[in-house]
Amino acid sequence: MKFSGIQKTSLIDFPEKIATVLFTPGCNLRCPFCHNWRIVVDPKPPFLNEENALKILEKRKRFVDAVVVTGGEPTLHNELPKFLKKLKEKAFTVKLDTNGFYPQVLEECLVYVDYVALDVKTSLEKYERLGTKETKTLLRTIEILKSGKVDYEFRTTVVPGFVDAEDISRIGEIVKGAKTFAFQQFISGDTLNRNFETVKPYSPETIIGFAEKMKDYVEKRILRI
Repeated sequence: MKFSGIQKTSLIDFPEKIATVLFTPGCNLRCPFCHNWRIVVDPKPPFLNEENALKILEKRKRFVDAVVVTGGEPTLHNELPKFLKKLKEKAFTVKLDTNGFYPQVLEECLVYVDYVALDVKTSLEKYERLGTKETKTLLRTIEILKSGKVDYEFRTTVVPGFVDAEDISRIGEIVKGAKTFAFQQFISGDTLNRNFETVKPYSPETIIGFAEKMKDYVEKRILRI
């Protein structure tokens, strides 16, 4: 595998753990509010190859508890399961971030990961605005995680215009019965579509209201606001 970047220390990407984060290039979606759009739209070298990535991780073992593989979209890469296997063989705790559109690859990965974070971007009706009309694979991934043994969370970044009040119950129906659901604040700034650089985020009170609506659908709700 190759990676577009590495964040050597993160306190927020793996719940209750200090992690090193690896970013994979490329993605099947084109979310206009994406902050990692440069490695999504036109990944450019220099890339970090797998061998060097593993060497860096080995050196950081005494400083971090875990490794997070994120993107872009990691499951876009068929070689991902083999890489995750190498991480587990080196006794790393592993978290995988995914948008859920490659369930077959994800299933191969699950034996090598400890935690999965699945982004539920919006209600199914709005996914076309993210670059896809097909959502059956996403729904399959949701069911795989809900019925599996690997710890997971579903999460939604509450982007005004993409996640509005009427979307909460629709998202709730998609994830109904899930263990954990996280609402994440949208942060404006360097986004794929420059119009989102100035979008005003929801107030904490509004997001708390969204979480209240979600209580009918999931066991545990987390607010990252």
